[in-house]
Amino acid sequence: DIKRGECLGLVGESGCGKTTVSKILMRALTPDTGSVHFNSSAGPIDVLKAQGRDLHTLRTKIQMVFQDPVSSLSPRMTVEEIVGEGLRVHEPGLAVAERRARVQDALRQVGLDETAFPALLSRYPHEFSGGQRQRLAVARALIVNPQLVVLDEPTSALDVTIQHQVLALLQGLQRERGLAYLLITHDLAVVAAM
Repeated sequence: DIKRGECLGLVGESGCGKTTVSKILMRALTPDTGSVHFNSSAGPIDVLKAQGRDLHTLRTKIQMVFQDPVSSLSPRMTVEEIVGEGLRVHEPGLAVAERRARVQDALRQVGLDETAFPALLSRYPHEFSGGQRQRLAVARALIVNPQLVVLDEPTSALDVTIQHQVLALLQGLQRERGLAYLLITHDLAVVAAM
């Protein structure tokens, strides 16, 4: 069980199935047995059987930040397209100006320099440092206001100083938004910090 505002650490060695659990939560894999339930404001949803409106709800309420932002951020999309994609998919009637404003707000929340707007919006992932790319990945996850964020080794590709900055960012966002985190890692120091 993961309650609102909690962080549950899923720890284990490489190959033990931590990422498989995240893929099951995101419906990228179907387990042979078991069940997963998400208690949304509209009531409980069976994650493994959800379809239609329930599946649409899950896609906004459960988001993921992947281990490697280089491979999880499309090199052909701009920052505005990457971060705003969730809005384009889940709120298709949203005006372009409103979507841009919400993208800028998400980027501001993850600590990217707002003085660099609007030039920052037209840049591509390879033009950012590793820590900045991970902040982009966090902004992309948060843009649809999720309740549960799956963090799959969110700091493993970062140096120690940047790791601490990203963990502090995640803690601050959790306090502000009441987010629940499933933190997947092999690093007990990361678990202790969170």
